Amino acid sequence: MENLKTNISKTQYAYEFIRSRIVDGSYGPGHRIVIDQIARELNLSAIPVREAIRQLESDGFIQYKPYSGAIVSMINETEYLETLSVLAVLEGYATALGSKTIAKEGISDLEKMNEEMNEALYNFEFEQFGELNRKFHMIIYECCGNSYLKEQIEQTWQRMARVRQSGFTFVPQRARESVEEHARIIEMMKERAPFEDIEAFARQHKLNTAKAFQNRKDAPKAEEITPNFLLDL
Repeated sequence: MENLKTNISKTQYAYEFIRSRIVDGSYGPGHRIVIDQIARELNLSAIPVREAIRQLESDGFIQYKPYSGAIVSMINETEYLETLSVLAVLEGYATALGSKTIAKEGISDLEKMNEEMNEALYNFEFEQFGELNRKFHMIIYECCGNSYLKEQIEQTWQRMARVRQSGFTFVPQRARESVEEHARIIEMMKERAPFEDIEAFARQHKLNTAKAFQNRKDAPKAEEITPNFLLDL
């Protein structure tokens, strides 16, 4: 039993190591994952590394290609847009739920967060803008009272993490619109707007990102999509 626990912890260690490299961009799309190399780097045998790669494949971070083996999954336009459409439904519902229980202090935090986002945008601090955006929405989701829903959103965010780079550079107008839409969400919460109205607006807020991506100028081909082209507002 002790050996089993040790193997699991080693597999998890390897999983977190590889996943973090994918998320922070050290291992970009198409990067070849060499088991022996990672095993040496982590001072592990190949077994837990191989198990970690299987888990990462199941989670969508890694795929297998003939003659190349395990590589970091490529991103394409269809995958991105499909993920956004799912998030639109999940986040719309979570926002509506959260709006019914969020305290005045929470709304004040949202207003402050949105002001900071506006400042980050003004100062061209796009990475900070993205981080503040995720914090803004998470304040609301923490109040939704549905732990499974929140977990599903977080898991989808994790899968999207490797494409959350400073995509605002390419569609700056969407970033400005996002701040304005956040302000409207806050106002709807203050007004105690109907559940279905908040849900619909929050869902459209996410879908507007997909629309901005589709309408961007000089759109690359699907196979040319790289993390820097993608948005998560």
